[in-house]
Amino acid sequence: MTRAPAESEGGPATEGGRAAPGRDRREKTAHRLLNSSARKSYDPEIDIDWDAPLVEGKRYLPEHRSSLYGTALWERLSPEQRIELGKHEIASIATNGLWFEILLMQMLLREIYKADPTSGFAQYALTEIADECRHSTMFARMTERIGCPPYGPLPWRRRMAKLLPLISYGPAMYGAILVAEEILDRLQREQMNDPEVQPLVRMVNRIHVLEEARHVTFAREEVTRGVARLSGPELKYQQWLLAAVSHEVVQSLINPHVYKAVGIRPRDGYRAAMANPYYHETLRYAGERIMGFLDDNGLIGSVGMPLWRRAFLVADR
Repeated sequence: MTRAPAESEGGPATEGGRAAPGRDRREKTAHRLLNSSARKSYDPEIDIDWDAPLVEGKRYLPEHRSSLYGTALWERLSPEQRIELGKHEIASIATNGLWFEILLMQMLLREIYKADPTSGFAQYALTEIADECRHSTMFARMTERIGCPPYGPLPWRRRMAKLLPLISYGPAMYGAILVAEEILDRLQREQMNDPEVQPLVRMVNRIHVLEEARHVTFAREEVTRGVARLSGPELKYQQWLLAAVSHEVVQSLINPHVYKAVGIRPRDGYRAAMANPYYHETLRYAGERIMGFLDDNGLIGSVGMPLWRRAFLVADR
């Protein structure tokens, strides 16, 4: 299968000795995002009061976003246990978000390695990596502060993901980045303004949402630019690769071991969550915007549809 050459490979793309229009747009976007980063970025070490006490009785996750909400297992939990489960679920989401960002940084570094370092594209990609380093530290500190284990993905998924930076490229690479970022973004936008959620969690969400808006703009433009060069078997491969990676992203959000915190066997909790229509609805809500964008750009194809459905990002018909 032939890979379409990236614009950054082999120097600038040109038309008649001038920069190609696509490259002009890419550079304009990169410089605009660089200026935005210079004007408004956060340092979680300074901008979050890590010593502030947690608020008694405040949730870590809205109840209706818990993976067990509405199930028989949920009904057996006391109000205190429901808060405890939400705490461990938010820690799982945060430490899996950290894992996603480490994979993203590896993929962006591969892009920068072959790019012109004086280009706006390369410089913004480096700026985004710096943002993601701070976000990863922030998620780790939050998990430690609320007293939860660093759940992350299951060990077999962590091992499998080592292949991702090696096999992922083009629109599927940026599309997978968007799936991870925009699913978290949609949930965090809801939570950051919820007065029932812990102030620490709300602040972490607010910082991540504000800075990820730039990353989303960058990745969406790379998807649109890359798809325009695809056709035939290569498009089918990109559709399948994006669906496969997105399935693993969604399935990894809640580590089954979180259920131990409230006396539920991981196997029982996981099965209940995977069969829970309320949780399916949460995932579709979280993925609604990015799925529409990917579909509009031709990246949701029949070749990956079974995986999209198993990820609960597309409803069964």
